[in-house]
Amino acid sequence: MPYSLAIFDLDGTLADSFPWFLRTINDIADRFGFRRVADDEIETLRHASSREILSTLEVPVWKLPMIARYVRRLKAEHAATIPLFPGVEAMLRRLAGNGVTLALVTSDSEANAREKLGAAAALFAHYDCSASLFGKATKFRRVTRRAGVRPADVIAIGDEVRDIEAARSAGIACGAVAWGYAAPAALQALAPDHLFAQMDEIAGTLCPRNPGTR
Repeated sequence: MPYSLAIFDLDGTLADSFPWFLRTINDIADRFGFRRVADDEIETLRHASSREILSTLEVPVWKLPMIARYVRRLKAEHAATIPLFPGVEAMLRRLAGNGVTLALVTSDSEANAREKLGAAAALFAHYDCSASLFGKATKFRRVTRRAGVRPADVIAIGDEVRDIEAARSAGIACGAVAWGYAAPAALQALAPDHLFAQMDEIAGTLCPRNPGTR
């Protein structure tokens, strides 16, 4: 602290896409032949890792690239119905105004990401989008090199267990938000460097010396 580069996840962290996901997941399951999600399973799955979720839903690994492409296309069609969480733009503007470089790492396409972010898209200096065979840790390292900063000066902020694991693998700090896909208890169990319960805590933590800056 302070961090000079903040790498954000999109879905579940900045964009409130979980309700859309719940409305869509069983249609995707039917299309690609994996197990549908029952209402009473949702909370259990929020405590599971990505591997555990894939195993529980019996998703064939070889289908993942096709599923990812299809989901990106669906998101593009419904981007206007997936809002940002309240306070996202103000938080990002405060970080940028305090000299924190912003980056976005997501498996979604850059076009989808920019549409969801709206005016806030211009605040991001770096984008690393679309699915990667090598995972998020590689993306985090790539963005860190591109930004020309030391790993010790970088924090990745996301809403899933895999975000914490990827940040640690990349040698950077990890922040987790409590309002996304994974249950707060599942995130807390991995002891992230920061666990944010409310949106304004992000800027308050990353810009502690300038609490009044907008």
